[in-house]
Amino acid sequence: MDVRMDPLGQEYVRIPCGTYRVGNDSPAAHPNESPSRIVQISEELWISQRPVLQSIWSAVMESNPSRFSEGFEAGLRPVERIDWMEANDFGDKLSRHLNDLEGWHIEGEFRLPSEAEWEIAARAGTVEEWYCGNQDREIHQYVWNAGNSGGTSQAVGQKPANPWGLHDICGNVAEWCLDSWHDNMQGAPIDASPWLSGGDSGRRVHRGGSWFTESEATRCSSRSSAPVDRKSDGIGMRLLWQAL
Repeated sequence: MDVRMDPLGQEYVRIPCGTYRVGNDSPAAHPNESPSRIVQISEELWISQRPVLQSIWSAVMESNPSRFSEGFEAGLRPVERIDWMEANDFGDKLSRHLNDLEGWHIEGEFRLPSEAEWEIAARAGTVEEWYCGNQDREIHQYVWNAGNSGGTSQAVGQKPANPWGLHDICGNVAEWCLDSWHDNMQGAPIDASPWLSGGDSGRRVHRGGSWFTESEATRCSSRSSAPVDRKSDGIGMRLLWQAL
């Protein structure tokens, strides 16, 4: 597993170039997850091992909007109550913050992942409903959801990582993606780029489910959306580092 780190201690895992199947044609899946398709990753991409933590957001933004911000564990919990516009802007602000650090020059850009990039990272080469298997009853040791969260977000990294070493990519908090919302995947890009044409640009995709959703919503192919100005204690973000 190839890993790189930024000066704030955020670690990023390389997404291998290649072809991947995304989406879900199973009769048990929601219709908005189909049709499945093969997409191509053809350039170097790195995705953060963890969702953006409250400690990282606070260091860059000098504020913390999160609901679950009390206690000694707060800095290790994912940031939440950020809308899509704030999440989309965070990569640029992180770049400026890092470039202001002595002896550091950022190469590439930080951004939200596309839906396809997110799902490829969540699956990590697996083909099951969750990266840890197909059975709902078996996922609780891997994924925070309404059945085991205790009604709150949790400090990141307590559950085993997926096969690529990514923590809490399913469950805990959902994660904003770049894409506009579409009711199904018919006509979605095959190069893993964000799907911005058509659809509802006032709503953006978020993936992964959260601490208050049922386990079905935490499946790798499950899709949800929210208005761009929605702030929810169940939605945060994960960064993608793209070389230029």
